[in-house]
Amino acid sequence: MDTNPITKQTEQILIDGYERFYRLAYSYVQNREDALDVVQESACKAIRDCGQVKNTDFLSTWIYRIVINTSLDLLRKNKKEIPAEEMPEIPWEDKYQELDLKTALKHLDEKSRTIVMLRYFEDMKLEDISRVVDENLNTVKARLYRALKKLRITMEPEEPKKSYAK
Repeated sequence: MDTNPITKQTEQILIDGYERFYRLAYSYVQNREDALDVVQESACKAIRDCGQVKNTDFLSTWIYRIVINTSLDLLRKNKKEIPAEEMPEIPWEDKYQELDLKTALKHLDEKSRTIVMLRYFEDMKLEDISRVVDENLNTVKARLYRALKKLRITMEPEEPKKSYAK
């Protein structure tokens, strides 16, 4: 067992933040087993590579980045095309069903979705998010603003068209 203080600190962050890391992984992979695999693989990577972290104040945000990248890697690896004959038939009425937040989040690009999830589901500060996603703080703010605007438009119910003819 490694007695390195950075390794100990990393292990403690992993233990304390396990549920948050699992929730984040699950929000990407949408599957319990895959989310557990992502968290386990992320923990191994974090413990293996924690000695490379220069500023231990950012260990937690560094681990978040590992979880996100591992989730995205798994999604890319598992991405398959579904043959047309295997696709479910969707009746035309379904396109008018109400959208929930989870569905609306899928309409965002990966970076915007990550920022929204870290801000509102993990309650992270914008400064920490900018470190996790390795973006300038102003870029994170702009991306968050655009993502929220897109979510608002996506989730607003369509207003019935008014007829002005008498």
